[in-house]
Amino acid sequence: MESKQIDELLEKQRRFYQSGATIPVDFRIQQLKKLYAAVKKYENDIQKALFTDLGKSGFEGFMCEVGLAQSEISYMIRHTRQFSRKRTVATPLAQFASHSYIQPVPHGNTLIMSPWNYPFLLSIDPLADAIAAGNTVILKPSAYSPATSGILKVILTECFPQEYVAVIEGGRKENADLLTRKFDFIFFTGSQSVGKEVLRHAADYLIPVVLELGGKSPCIVDRTANLKLAARRIVFGKYLNCGQTCVAPDFLLCERSIRDELIAELKAQITTQFGTVPLENKDYGKIINEKHFKRICGLMDPAKVVAGGKTNEETLQIAPTILNNVTFEDPVMQEEIFGPILPVLTFDDFDELVLTLKNRPKPLALYLFSNDKAHRKRVNEELSYGGGCMNDTVIHLATTEMGFGGVGESGMGSYHGKTGFDVFSHHKSIVDKKTWLDLPMRYQPYTSHLYEKMLHFFLK
Repeated sequence: MESKQIDELLEKQRRFYQSGATIPVDFRIQQLKKLYAAVKKYENDIQKALFTDLGKSGFEGFMCEVGLAQSEISYMIRHTRQFSRKRTVATPLAQFASHSYIQPVPHGNTLIMSPWNYPFLLSIDPLADAIAAGNTVILKPSAYSPATSGILKVILTECFPQEYVAVIEGGRKENADLLTRKFDFIFFTGSQSVGKEVLRHAADYLIPVVLELGGKSPCIVDRTANLKLAARRIVFGKYLNCGQTCVAPDFLLCERSIRDELIAELKAQITTQFGTVPLENKDYGKIINEKHFKRICGLMDPAKVVAGGKTNEETLQIAPTILNNVTFEDPVMQEEIFGPILPVLTFDDFDELVLTLKNRPKPLALYLFSNDKAHRKRVNEELSYGGGCMNDTVIHLATTEMGFGGVGESGMGSYHGKTGFDVFSHHKSIVDKKTWLDLPMRYQPYTSHLYEKMLHFFLK
């Protein structure tokens, strides 16, 4: 889309929002129902697009994208009316007689920029939240997943007029053009490097921003863990979508005394879940493109590969791989892997481990496999990370009842469910002051000792 067309589209959306059309709650719920019906209608086409872009099987595509998107939309259909109501709060005695309340209102014209790794889910989830909150939306999906971008455009064009919800396809040029425009709110999911650019551009207009980024999410396993179950759940979370998951365990930190046993269990689970030749498994996907395939392959040290390591450049596939004897200085530990490589590091002292993690960038997720209550308490209370699980991986994001987001280097702001409605809203604090009484003590001249005593009484 050309720059002039973007300007025209944004101006149409501004006028549409200013008309007040998106404000009535009945309108919002009606639009959410249309979106839900369209997702159901095009489910097979969405699955085909996900397979084309990422090699996702129908089961994984529904479990991790279509089904979760439907859950978010249906949750919003059920709760938007409640979330939109004003909420009465207590009024200080000094402001008698008044009614104080908080009124959620839309931000207005919003921009959602979604990534390629879960291209359907991470477009539709924030879109549903934005619609529920009463905003207009320009959705910019990733150019790396063109098949999914195409079906998103078909669905959203069928559901909504462009002045309300529009999809802009394209690559860096369109991204750059959009980021020079004044929106009322920007929601971005992607890499830290691009997230920094989004934040820089947003600063020009002081646009509020949510950044859903990534980072090197650690997975800790101590000697009290159930190693067989831990291995099963780690293999699931790490190699889901071929490791191209923002909350995948990026690296493993296990107690040295259990390392060999844990690696043996991980190897067994790879075989159980993906077969003896994973690259021949029809349900095992692929890396998004050649650029990322070569980058991930470059992170594998053949001398440290203890499982997997096989690749197929023709199909852009990398087998589930484990690296042993890895240190924090190794190349694989210098960037987010975002692929099916699991480096294994060890620790001997839990206190030292906690201190090490405190001094590292704050990750999007952290996982602890342990039955030690003291270890669990310390990780929960002392370490800063976006979210995570105790004795499991990745499932914390699959709920509408908890917000999902990062902290520090892994992002700012969160969404899902009510948290998503709130992040796409501005919550106005309003005092409705009654006119039948007007206490005189706040007005000058300040000469009354009685008023001064009353002031100290009210404001103690």
